[in-house]
Amino acid sequence: MSGKPERKNTFPFHMQDVPDNAIVLPSEADLEADKAVWHADPLAGDANGNPSSKKQSTTTDLQCDPPNYAEYSLNGKGLQSSVQVVPDGRIAVSLNLKQDLPELPENYAKDVREFAVDQKKWRECPKLHIVIMIVGSRGDVQPYVALGKILQSEGHRVRIATHKTFDKFVGDAGLEFFDIGGNPQDLMSYMVKNPGLMPGMESLWNGDISRKREMLQEMIDGCWKACTTPLDPAGELWVVDAIISNPPAFAHVHCAEALGIPLQLSFTMPWSPTISFPHPLVNIRKSNAEPGLTNNLTYTAAELLTWQGTGDIINNLRTRVLGLPPLSIRSGPGIQDRLKVPYTYCMSPALVPKPSDWKNHIDVVGFYFLDLATSYQPPDDLAAFLSAGPPPIYIGFGSVVVDDPVALTNKIFEATEKAGVRALVSAGWGGLGGVEVPPHIFILGNIPHDWLFDQERVAAVVHHGGAGTTAIGLAKGRPTVVVPFFGDQGFWGDMIHRAGAGPAPIPQATLTADNLTDAIKYAISEKAKEAATDLAQRIAHEDGVRGGVDSFYKHLPLLNMRCDLDSSRLAVWWSTKHCLRLSAFAAQVLIDAKELKMQDLELHRTKEYHSKHKVSDPISGGASGIFWTITNYYSSIAQIFTAPAEGVINTTVAIPEGIMKIVTNLHEGFYNAPKLYGSEVREPRKVTDFKSGLREAGKGLFYGYYDAITGLVTEPAQGAQKEGFVGALKGSARSFVNVTVKPAAGMFGLLTLPVQGLWRELKAPVSKEFDRARLVARIAQGHSQVRRSTEAARSEIIKKFNGSKVGLEARRKKYEGAAQAFIAEALEEVKEQENRKTRVTKRENPHSSSHFEERKADLDAAADVVFDAETRLAERISLDDDY
Repeated sequence: MSGKPERKNTFPFHMQDVPDNAIVLPSEADLEADKAVWHADPLAGDANGNPSSKKQSTTTDLQCDPPNYAEYSLNGKGLQSSVQVVPDGRIAVSLNLKQDLPELPENYAKDVREFAVDQKKWRECPKLHIVIMIVGSRGDVQPYVALGKILQSEGHRVRIATHKTFDKFVGDAGLEFFDIGGNPQDLMSYMVKNPGLMPGMESLWNGDISRKREMLQEMIDGCWKACTTPLDPAGELWVVDAIISNPPAFAHVHCAEALGIPLQLSFTMPWSPTISFPHPLVNIRKSNAEPGLTNNLTYTAAELLTWQGTGDIINNLRTRVLGLPPLSIRSGPGIQDRLKVPYTYCMSPALVPKPSDWKNHIDVVGFYFLDLATSYQPPDDLAAFLSAGPPPIYIGFGSVVVDDPVALTNKIFEATEKAGVRALVSAGWGGLGGVEVPPHIFILGNIPHDWLFDQERVAAVVHHGGAGTTAIGLAKGRPTVVVPFFGDQGFWGDMIHRAGAGPAPIPQATLTADNLTDAIKYAISEKAKEAATDLAQRIAHEDGVRGGVDSFYKHLPLLNMRCDLDSSRLAVWWSTKHCLRLSAFAAQVLIDAKELKMQDLELHRTKEYHSKHKVSDPISGGASGIFWTITNYYSSIAQIFTAPAEGVINTTVAIPEGIMKIVTNLHEGFYNAPKLYGSEVREPRKVTDFKSGLREAGKGLFYGYYDAITGLVTEPAQGAQKEGFVGALKGSARSFVNVTVKPAAGMFGLLTLPVQGLWRELKAPVSKEFDRARLVARIAQGHSQVRRSTEAARSEIIKKFNGSKVGLEARRKKYEGAAQAFIAEALEEVKEQENRKTRVTKRENPHSSSHFEERKADLDAAADVVFDAETRLAERISLDDDY
């Protein structure tokens, strides 16, 4: 036997309940074992070939069978919850609180202090290379083509990363296209059977699961390649500066974390937890929680079910490709909510008002419209049909793949005849038609909705409830009937019905000729027309695409993105020697002028994402934090509902290497100070990551006190041996100084060493192959920009650089002052949390007072505050206009 412990736990890492701040990287063998278990057939038969009837275990029992992707359950001390895809295709959620809890108050959510945003000059954005990642149908892609066109017109280079099907559509709009793989038609077909990306039982049997997961793997890999693969249409190497993405792209936050660049999430439907309404994909089966709390928890429930089927694929990207630590069931679901990644919702606030608990990092800006009808001329037969009678209604289901198009077509024909209306019926991917067409029906091909729905060419619209069709229909004042098939479509039907602009949605599984007839009659009524007209008037005052562009700028960490010598250019380098952020152009000019050396520069990371960040309280942790707190329960939980903490949540940061060197040097100077007056110091081991930083911090704290106390005896004795009585006096003097200095250095290291380790861990991906490619690309950018520049522009950079030398010492002192203040503040928090933890420990176990446990409390306290303290340091520096 090898002596290695037997790996009893076959539960995949991404479904394990490990601490949020654990820095762990499974071994290659463990990852392969996870892959073998998690990729097994979820309904694999027994020895006799009979299907398995076993259910998946909860995360409280880490022994598990291969997963049933259609359900997830968790039973904790305070909450029993289950999530399941039911036969009607909805995600059914059940929540059973084991003790009554009050409702979440409207003011429970905290304001968000976003890192390095420029609240005054946010429009002054350097020219960026932007990847827009979109997974979905034509209706999902089209709004972001509109967004991309505006961004490109303002000087940015925009790459739309989506499915091959939309290559021509994106190219015709004048934007750069990148194929991420995946077939949206197959995706739509899958989603009809498995709404919300979650598989139903039929898909478990027929192999859809493996095909969908292969497609997901392909798309996630494709999103990463879109960030790193040059296509070179503009004559220069590609390097991404910012990401915009819709949530189903999945790779977004992980790519941003690896590259150290800003991410903006954007979607056509709500994806951020709120007390105002449940997750659009969720049907609440039962809950004994208050309505608002129930709504909030549905978002985590949906995330947990999604993570169950995608987490291993995401962790594969993180560990094998990006060099990032994997995420667990605690840290993976809801990561973007926990990190407070900014969101821009391209939906109308007239239809969906912004909830009060969507704080300042979330914007609702209005629908994004792409003008496709400017030069459209209808074919003669369509023009003749429109002029031959009263305005018809429009019926179409867009990209949805219909299982039985003939049966659906017959229902449509019968309902329109009973309602006494003419109709334009769009074939789409559903393949409607295939039967004899009655005279009151016209079968449409592809046609721009913004033309068709305008000028009352149609009286009402009947569609699947896709966000794009919903938006243009309401913008043109058309009453709307929604027949939802999957996803957010039912949500839009509910919103339209609530506004009075249409009847209650009719799920496609329950659609009949009779209920469709009733719905059409409601849609052509005066009541519906008045409500739709009112919505259209309010939408007309919104400029969604412009709002989306402005939202993107407002949430960028511009104060950490601009070059210090030319704020119109993006900072891509950091110089510790000169304490400057430099653009590719500025750096190359200075190198050519022999004012700077390449070895003095390092890549500048404009934003960091601490995916392993341990949240300090449930509210700051978002919906997932509340969910896990309730599930695991503690005695004072009700306080977070009745008296939520005041204050703000600090978002992620970016700290240049130079600042970390300052912090490290301050600690090393403090630690080595006893050498100056003849005392010996222990040599610490090298800090390579957060875990080793904590270990060395604990040793430093322990030996700081130990050596200081024992030194009261050893220092005089050693001095006496060397120099007799005089040496003993000197030794005594040294020992009295050490009593203060060595423990202080230990406390100092308690924070600086974990920070140093964390920083080195975060910097690990930078040393990998993809970052070497970025290094080459940045150098090439500099050469290219210098070649195209004027002598005057180059001279101005050199002039400003020479001028900056005068303030170098002042800048360095300000950095040191910021670092010292950061250390002092953080140490105060360490002490306070240490005292608080000690009080709790004594209350829970009065006999637990060993030195080991006290030392462990110190380390736990350091881990809890290190992230918040790091944020303050970055803000002290990056938000200072002087820098």
